[in-house]
Amino acid sequence: MPNPELIRIVDGIARDKNIERDQVYADIEQAIASGLRKHYNTEDTAEFGVTLDKVSGDVSVSRNGDTVPLSVMGRIGAQTVKQVMIQLIRQDERGAIYEEYKDRVGTIVTGTITRFEGPMMIVNLGRVEGIMPRSEQIPGEQHEPGERVQALIMEVRDTPSAIKIILSRSHPELIRRLFEREVPEVGERTIEIKALAREPGHRTKIAVSSIDTKVDAVGACVGVRGSRIKNIVEELGGEKIDIVRWNESSQILISNALKPAEVTEVSLCFELGRGTVIVNEDQLSLAIGKRGQNVRLAARLTGWDIDILTPTEFQKGTARVQETLTSIEGVSQDMVDKVIAMGLIDVRDVEEVGADPLMEELQMTEELATAVVERCGEAAKLVAIEAEAKKQADARAKAEAAAALRGLDGLAIPAAQPTDPAVAAALAAETDTPAANADAETADPERMPGAMEASEGGSPEVTVHKIDPTAGDDAELSPEEQAIHGVTQDGAEEGPTQDDDEAQAAAEPPRDASEDDGAPADKAGPVAEPA
Repeated sequence: MPNPELIRIVDGIARDKNIERDQVYADIEQAIASGLRKHYNTEDTAEFGVTLDKVSGDVSVSRNGDTVPLSVMGRIGAQTVKQVMIQLIRQDERGAIYEEYKDRVGTIVTGTITRFEGPMMIVNLGRVEGIMPRSEQIPGEQHEPGERVQALIMEVRDTPSAIKIILSRSHPELIRRLFEREVPEVGERTIEIKALAREPGHRTKIAVSSIDTKVDAVGACVGVRGSRIKNIVEELGGEKIDIVRWNESSQILISNALKPAEVTEVSLCFELGRGTVIVNEDQLSLAIGKRGQNVRLAARLTGWDIDILTPTEFQKGTARVQETLTSIEGVSQDMVDKVIAMGLIDVRDVEEVGADPLMEELQMTEELATAVVERCGEAAKLVAIEAEAKKQADARAKAEAAAALRGLDGLAIPAAQPTDPAVAAALAAETDTPAANADAETADPERMPGAMEASEGGSPEVTVHKIDPTAGDDAELSPEEQAIHGVTQDGAEEGPTQDDDEAQAAAEPPRDASEDDGAPADKAGPVAEPA
C-alpha cells in the first residue's frame, strides 16, 4: 500500500540530521526486521526480508519467501521497531557529525556559551556541543553563559557516549587563522606566516614575509592605522601582538625578533645552537622584557637559544678566552680569533662543545684540542667561583641597603658567609679592593657617616653595659668603661688615643671600687666627672 507520509518523514529526518536518505531507508528496513524477529522470537537474520519502495513508501515483508502482513507484529513488535529506529538514526547522526567536524580541525568556529562544568566551558555549536578545558582557555579571560565566542577546533574524538569536540582559544594556530580571516593577503598566500610564538593572554610574536615585492608584509598585516591588527587584538582580549619581518639570515631574524630593543651585534654558535646578542646598557631591560618574556618568545620564534650580554660582559668573556688560550703552547692568535668567530665567547662554551669541533674547524691536533678543553674547564671553575662571589656580594649589599632604609645607623648586620673557601677568597677580593680603600681614604671628613659606617674615633658596633640594679649611686666605672669614656686613674677626663686605651686595658688588672683614688662615676652622664 502506498505510504506518502513515510516518504515525507524520511525527507525531514535526512534534512534535519544531515543524513543521506538511502541510509534512513536502510535503517527503517533493519528496524522492521528486528521487530519481526522479536515477535516470532527468533535470532535468524536471514529469515525475514523487508523491502521499502522509495517512491511510493510501500513496505513489503516476507518470511522464508512467504509474504507476511506487517500488522502481525503487534504492539510489542512495533515498540521494538521504534527503539531500534531511534538508535540507528542516532548512530547515523553521530557519524555525520564526526565526518563533518573531522574535516574542520584547525579552523575557527563560532558558538554560544551554554554553561560551565567546573573549570570546563561548554559551547553550543548548533548540532553539537563543544568542550573547552581550562588549559585551552586564555588565562585571565572571563566569560558568561549566553556570550558568543570564537575558538579553534583542536580535536574531534569519537567516544562511545558521544562525539567530543575539543575547542581552544590558547593554541597558536588560532592567531594564524585570525590573520587569514582579517588580512586578505594572508588568506590568498601572498603573505606567508613563517613562524609564530605565543604566550596566551600576554604576548605573541609572528614573523611574516611576502612573495610579492610590491606588498609590504608588516604593513599589510597591521592595516591602515592598525585597523586589521586591532580587530585581532580585540578578539583576543587585548593580547599584544608583535609582527616582525622574516629573514633567511638568522642574525637579522634574531635582531628583528627582539624588537623593539635595538641590537648592536649578534654572534652565532652553530655547535651549541646559541645566539649571543650584544645590546647597550639602556636596551638591556627592553631586550629581556618583563620576566624575560621578550627574549623567551624571540628564542621560540627563531629556534635559537638567545643569550643577551652588554658590551662590557662580551669583552670580558672574550678577553678571558683569549687569555686562557694564549697561555697554551701551540695555540696561535689566529686560532683564538677563529674560536671567537665560532661564537665561543666564553670559556664555558669551549668546554661545552668539546674537542671535536676544534679539530674539525681549526685543524687542531687531538692533543692540542684536549689541552684547550681542559684548560678552559679549569678557567670555567674560576668563573663559577667569581659568579658565586659576586652573588654573595650583591646579597650583602642588598642587606646593607635594607638596613639603611630601616634606619639602623651603626648596627652591623652579619652577611651570610660562603662555605666554599674559594668563594670566600673571591668575595674578599671583590669587596676589599684598592679602589674601595682609596675611596675610604679620600672620603670627605665632613661627610655624615652612613648607616653601616663608623664615625671617626668611634666603634661600628653597639656595646651594651649592664648596670647592677643593687649598686648604689657611688658605684664606679670599671677599668674597661674608664678606658672607653676617657677617664684616667685620678678620675680626670682626657682624650687618649686608641693605642693608649688598648695598652691601658691590657696592662691594668681589674680593681675594686674602694681602691680607686678618684671620685665615684656618675651613672646618669656619659662621662664621669673628675673629683
